[in-house]
Amino acid sequence: MTTAKTPDPLAQEFVAFAVEAGVLRFGEFKTKAGRLSPYFFNAGLFDDGAKLGRLAQFYAQRLIASGLQFDMIFGPAYKGITLAAALSIELARLGHNKPFAYNRKEAKDHGEGGTLVGAPVQGRVLIIDDVISAGTSVRESIAMITAAGATPCGVTIALDRQEKAVENGVDSPKSAVQYVTEQLHLPVIAIAGLSDLLEFLKTTSDVRVTAHAAAVQAYRDRYGV
Repeated sequence: MTTAKTPDPLAQEFVAFAVEAGVLRFGEFKTKAGRLSPYFFNAGLFDDGAKLGRLAQFYAQRLIASGLQFDMIFGPAYKGITLAAALSIELARLGHNKPFAYNRKEAKDHGEGGTLVGAPVQGRVLIIDDVISAGTSVRESIAMITAAGATPCGVTIALDRQEKAVENGVDSPKSAVQYVTEQLHLPVIAIAGLSDLLEFLKTTSDVRVTAHAAAVQAYRDRYGV
């Protein structure tokens, strides 16, 4: 007999926050893979100090609880830049002062030059992003970190969509997060996943949101891993 999975309090709190902040929306949205998704997570809408600070608290809590050891944070351009800065501030507030760096999309030929900005990239480097869609950003980050002589040690994201990746237009049996874990050998620490979102939809008292539970479950049944 299988026992029901106990809801993760931090994940439930995060999903509620993302819905309230308008970052997690419901309707019909086309994904990069061309699928019609019943929900959309847009981390660019953590767009004021209060929301970004709260987001950083969730990342920090999840990372500290994970026990992952890292020396610095790397945020791939563009969304990763504010995430890395916000997480660095929150970790320092909690007594874990970690340097951070990020990349430019375009190399600079004056001033300090190069594509990396911020603290020297060295030691064990944690990559931060909002989601992992195809793993491209992670692979590019790994290349920049290793080229600098440092070691990528993990990836932290806000939401794991827990859905099959698409390769050359065909559904893969694995998700992009599983690809990073199994092929790139990096642990992925997510604040919440699609399973947590479904749990929230089934238990919240907000009828505007619960109305979307069936559509999200159907999407999970079709594309989930």
